[in-house]
Amino acid sequence: MTGLQQVRVAGAIALLVLLARAGNQAVQFVDVAAEVGLNDVFYCGSAEFSRYIIETLGGGVALLDYDRDGLLDAFFVTGSRLDGFPKGQEPTNNLYRNAGDGTFHKVTVETGLATPGWGQGVCAGDYDNDGFEDLFVTYYGENRLYRNNAGAGFSNVSAAAGLKQGKQWSTGCAFLDYDLDGRLDLFIANYIVFDKEKVPLPGEAPTCRWKGLPVMCGPKGLPGGTNQLFHNEGGGKFGNVSGPSGVAKVNDRYSLSVTTVDCNRDGYPDIYVAVDSQASILFRNNRNGTFSDIGVPAGVAYSEDGREQAGMGSAARDFDGDGLPDLVKTNFIDDTANLYRNNGDETFEDRIHPSGMGANMKYMGWGVEFLDYDNDGRPDIVMANGHIYVEIERIMTGSVYRQRRLLYRNLGSGKIADVTASSGPGVTALHSSRGLATGDFDNDGDVDVFINNMNERPSLLRNEGGNQEAFLSVRLVGRKSNRSAIGAQVTVTAGGVRQVQEVRSGSSFMSHSDLRLHFGLGSAKTIEKIEVRWPFKASVDVVSGLTANQFVTIEEGIGLRKP
Repeated sequence: MTGLQQVRVAGAIALLVLLARAGNQAVQFVDVAAEVGLNDVFYCGSAEFSRYIIETLGGGVALLDYDRDGLLDAFFVTGSRLDGFPKGQEPTNNLYRNAGDGTFHKVTVETGLATPGWGQGVCAGDYDNDGFEDLFVTYYGENRLYRNNAGAGFSNVSAAAGLKQGKQWSTGCAFLDYDLDGRLDLFIANYIVFDKEKVPLPGEAPTCRWKGLPVMCGPKGLPGGTNQLFHNEGGGKFGNVSGPSGVAKVNDRYSLSVTTVDCNRDGYPDIYVAVDSQASILFRNNRNGTFSDIGVPAGVAYSEDGREQAGMGSAARDFDGDGLPDLVKTNFIDDTANLYRNNGDETFEDRIHPSGMGANMKYMGWGVEFLDYDNDGRPDIVMANGHIYVEIERIMTGSVYRQRRLLYRNLGSGKIADVTASSGPGVTALHSSRGLATGDFDNDGDVDVFINNMNERPSLLRNEGGNQEAFLSVRLVGRKSNRSAIGAQVTVTAGGVRQVQEVRSGSSFMSHSDLRLHFGLGSAKTIEKIEVRWPFKASVDVVSGLTANQFVTIEEGIGLRKP
């Protein structure tokens, strides 16, 4: 056999192995939202016609254990309608408490969160280090910081905290400790400076047409927003450092999702912002209180062929197992998503086509997360989709407003398989979806998916079968670092395989996933080592000798503790 023949045979064998992995697809996702008590409708604009861009973004979802009972609760954000609702019937965001028996109970009113408004996104983090996660909710209107009152409810402390700014259009957000002082700071993405009275109606301007058809205007042609960074001064106060930090220098951008990620592994969190119809932003943390936008030289601002894209959602995780965080970003219809591989030198390479993900261009992507849904030790990708033009099916043949979700299985070796069709009715069902968050709500050892849909009840895709392989769930508690341990990096070694994850607030599309880190372990029965690199002074804790299939809590400087 010649050398060329040997290469071809080896290549054919490798392909068969990958296809076999793709075919080993027993996990099913089933939408159980209705049966578990998630029945409220979440609104955003008219269900008949999109007159203005404000009616298209939808809302986010946050997963957090607000009462520290070990169970994951869910907070969904709602918008409104331009013609309003009868007094007393206005929709509100809703908090659902996990009852521990597979159901959720709405506790919005009793927890002080029943406030109407045009909500957009949400992120969570313990900004006052009292041991309970707080909520920040963005609005087309006034943003709100809700302080968690030791699990008994929430108080709107926006004004007292220095975060009351008047009306603006904010979207994604994230808590982060950018200066590593042990207190969580806050980054806010702002989309458009929107004045309905100054915006043309569909078809009235060149930017109000799509494929020749009259549609709502924007974002092109409308003034972009300027992102903001607030420093936690302690004592429940924040100071606006958008200017001196350099964040405000990157202005007039249509910013949507926010993903904090330590791209260069220097211990300081950087910030990736997916931007609609313009260059996306990568704020490199200069470790002196300032940031620089390196999105263009890093290769994450445009498509691989240098085009502006309509960035929507984003997420970060080590996709290929080299210890470096990679990025995924969703985009507008008729375009691919991006899968940016981290080269380790503050540059990235878009691997969307080599990975096998480049074939899907008929979906409009929004929420996105990495998750190891089958616990095989390789992070997979889930995406929420849906058109923005409610009327599209009436005005364009072959177009659909409600679209299925997408589930991509990581095959290893940089390859991905689209397993949507075989992953159950929760994935293939048609919705116009927006916010997406992941977490193990029933504590059965596999990751579930929560999705906020447009003008209908949300979806809860329960993972059925993902726990056939082993897992480890890690919750961190900071002491000198921020209590939520946001920014901490966890390395788990099991069965000779090394996995790295980072604790983060926000991400996806205006949403927030479980702060617990879920590791799929495949067939491993024991964990050789858990290494935690904390944000404060990069201190390290090491835990070893654990068995698989556990939920563990690690406290900074102490190690394992009871949950």
